[in-house]
Amino acid sequence: MPTLKMIVNNEPITLEVDALRPLVDVLREDLGLLGTKVGCREGECGACTILLDGKAVNSCLIPAMRAHGCSIVTIEGVGDVDNPHPVQVSITEEGGVQCGYCTPGFVMSAVGLLNKSPNPTEAEVREAISGNLCRCTGYNRIVKGILKSVEK
Repeated sequence: MPTLKMIVNNEPITLEVDALRPLVDVLREDLGLLGTKVGCREGECGACTILLDGKAVNSCLIPAMRAHGCSIVTIEGVGDVDNPHPVQVSITEEGGVQCGYCTPGFVMSAVGLLNKSPNPTEAEVREAISGNLCRCTGYNRIVKGILKSVEK
């Protein structure tokens, strides 16, 4: 088996993995990073969104070895209960969270956008989250929360 070396949430990681195994499975099963959700496994729902070298990607579509030498940020690396990211706070304040299953993916897509465009327009926010699906809240509160986070 090939050796995968990557940085995950600022921690160096070395693992032997099946090269074609989806990265989402490595993150969840091998590293215990359960905030990255598994939804469709087809790149359609966005529940598994992570940042790969700063870009928001669907980790269900990424073969594990594609991450060799890369830097990955998962929802666990963005914020936590004691120190949440402004996007996490604002989406919650705006009522953009119900069941919460999709929330990590939305947050990761938003953080990816804000990293490259710190003051996005509503249209840019909607485009950035267009690959994320939510069955509970509707998107307006999520968009409003992301935009509100820029004001903080």
